[in-house]
Amino acid sequence: MTEVADWKNGAQGHKFIASFSGGKDSMLALYKAMSVGEAIGLIVMLEEEGKRSRSHGMPPELIRAQADAIGLPLYMAATSWSDYEAIFTRLLVNAKQQGAEVLVTGDLDVPAHGCWHDKVTQNAGLKLGMPLWEMDHREAVETFINLGFVTILVTVNLSLGMREEDLGRTLTAEYVRELVARGIDPCGEGGEFHTTVIDGPIFKHAIPVRHGEILRDGNYAFLPLELASQL
Repeated sequence: MTEVADWKNGAQGHKFIASFSGGKDSMLALYKAMSVGEAIGLIVMLEEEGKRSRSHGMPPELIRAQADAIGLPLYMAATSWSDYEAIFTRLLVNAKQQGAEVLVTGDLDVPAHGCWHDKVTQNAGLKLGMPLWEMDHREAVETFINLGFVTILVTVNLSLGMREEDLGRTLTAEYVRELVARGIDPCGEGGEFHTTVIDGPIFKHAIPVRHGEILRDGNYAFLPLELASQL
């Protein structure tokens, strides 16, 4: 196993590939890693049909717009759950061939032992970096906001205290206080919500988006985002 003490500072002085969802946690981890190391790209896994990302259900064109705004290439592949690990590892090996030494992820609460990312990085011959690991959840989200990132709620779990009207809201300090008062983890680490980042200090420009029609599936409600024309 990789030395756990190295996880938070794993990107220090190294080239890295970042596991990327397009949401706030992976973005904050990328930001922190870019301040101490050199990013060579973003790794994104899509559902089997290639129409949505596995993590946050984002369309590939929106992910590409984020990557372009940040100025990094994508290492992207569609996969089923059965071959997810094999394809993820293959992308890591490709990144290593391009100079990557470390995989950076936005995990906060993974266990010190039995960490899946630790397993796959070792199989690919990389080290693991988790800049947010064991960070206080409220501190993480407030750091993200104070840095100037802008993110929109795009998925909510209605069985965990979230409401349909939360969709489309921008994560602000005031909204964080509201979520905490409602008994909701402000990072959504219990699966309460997911976000899409549309601007921030590592963006060359904001991502123009328009809101689609809200979709519902059981306890979940989703707000599709589509790219809007540049003004």
